[in-house]
Amino acid sequence: MDKPIDNRAWFLALPVVLIVAFNAIVPLMTVVNYSVQDTFGNNEFFWNGIGWFQELLDPTTDLGGRFFDSLGRNALFSAIILAIEVPLGVLVGLCMPKKGPGVAFTLVIMALPLLVPWNVVGTIWQIFAREDIGLLGWVVNHLGIEYNYTLGPLAAWITIVTMDVWHWTSLIALLSYAGLRSIPDAYYQAAKIDGASRLAVFTTIELPKLRRVLLIGVLLRFMDSFMIYTEPFVVTGGGPGNSTTILSIDLVKLALGQFDLGSAAAMSIVYNLIILAACWVFYTVMTNVDADREAAPKEA
Repeated sequence: MDKPIDNRAWFLALPVVLIVAFNAIVPLMTVVNYSVQDTFGNNEFFWNGIGWFQELLDPTTDLGGRFFDSLGRNALFSAIILAIEVPLGVLVGLCMPKKGPGVAFTLVIMALPLLVPWNVVGTIWQIFAREDIGLLGWVVNHLGIEYNYTLGPLAAWITIVTMDVWHWTSLIALLSYAGLRSIPDAYYQAAKIDGASRLAVFTTIELPKLRRVLLIGVLLRFMDSFMIYTEPFVVTGGGPGNSTTILSIDLVKLALGQFDLGSAAAMSIVYNLIILAACWVFYTVMTNVDADREAAPKEA
């Protein structure tokens, strides 16, 4: 006879689940309510239906053009971040010591950037990259390279990308390091006996074992880079012009700067759906590829 399952432990987590659900559902329903209404001020609202969504998804309108421009900048930023941080994080994880007294020291050093609050990171780089008092800006300009992130869009992009790489590459490195530490020594011993090169060890042993860890890392970095707000806002404020105005910054400007609650609510809902859809695609594609590779040896 099967042993009965005791589900009473779930009651211990029930208060937390209810609090989280309340804190998530109430703001969400408020946003949905605003997204289907319009106002002329004086806190008087009237029904607008899907009007805001139609305008938002039409690139020929002002709101739609603004939305798709910000979405394009957001997608570009996330693509650059993933293209740099994932390979760099794996490389750093491979170079981290596996044994000896340097392990603890290295782990602490790698974890330090992750402990810095987002607004502090933005403030640090806002000062660090200034051409007059910042060390980075002063050095680059004295090397003969014109660099001013407050005036040049390219310099602004380089600054926020470098800032994010400095802040978050450690996450990928630590995840990769944890995945590498889980590989049994017998795998490396067998590869050494077979005379496998370092590249062969990485492609046939380490990379397959890192696939699930990297899936988590890619998902985390995509979500965070696509929703990033504080750091680039503190550094550039979306400028110069609108060159670094990504969706989150544009959304805050629309909601709090212009107080267009209806269009801002519609944009936030579409923004959220895009993130959920992209994460689902990432997860589905990568897990299917992983499943196919695991099934191939069994069929053979």
